[in-house]
Amino acid sequence: MKPTAAIPSNTAPSLALTIRMAVSADAEALGRLAQLDSAPPPGPVPTLVAEVGGELRAALPLHGGPAIADPFRRTVELAAILAEQRRWLAPPRRAARRWRLPRVRPLLANRRWAASCRRG
Repeated sequence: MKPTAAIPSNTAPSLALTIRMAVSADAEALGRLAQLDSAPPPGPVPTLVAEVGGELRAALPLHGGPAIADPFRRTVELAAILAEQRRWLAPPRRAARRWRLPRVRPLLANRRWAASCRRG
């Protein structure tokens, strides 16, 4: 007889994950989250938040800065998801401008042409 793994009957059902922008009503929950994480509370900046089952678990400022997460829950994946979402929402980077030297050949060709016109 093959051994089988028993599934505990007390496991919680899968909870819904919601990624959204923070609103002013989240200020208290963000303050609690920052206090749990021993981090300063985030200022009034655009912030992405991750909710699991309606409970705020992680937050990440949209324009840079460290994530704030509940240290007593598994939030590493949530912080990574928020970081990826922040990367997708960021404006595209402008390509570095390359400085080019002025073209020398056409200038020499014009001088030769002008010189030939003066001779003839």
